[in-house]
Amino acid sequence: MKKIAVGFVLGLGLLSGNALAGDVAAGQAKAAVCAACHGADGIAVIPGYPNLKGQNEQYLVTSINAYKNKQRNGGLAAVMQAQAAMLSDADIANLAAYYASLK
Repeated sequence: MKKIAVGFVLGLGLLSGNALAGDVAAGQAKAAVCAACHGADGIAVIPGYPNLKGQNEQYLVTSINAYKNKQRNGGLAAVMQAQAAMLSDADIANLAAYYASLK
């Protein structure tokens, strides 16, 4: 019974991940603001800032949501918190899809 429950939960997790898949083109359009720090091609233009190009999509969604919910602090988190606060869930999914698509 335990194996069935674990399988069910894992299956739901996979389905929900697909349901949240973002639109790459919409993410590219929304990424103009991000380019100031993270570069037009997802390679950071400011030393110490993270590169977003090719980053894992789910990681980006989780990270942006953590800034939005003020769960990430320290450093320049206040800058990212302000930026993330303006993003909808769809915006976040689209940005993550766009940056993950860059190779």
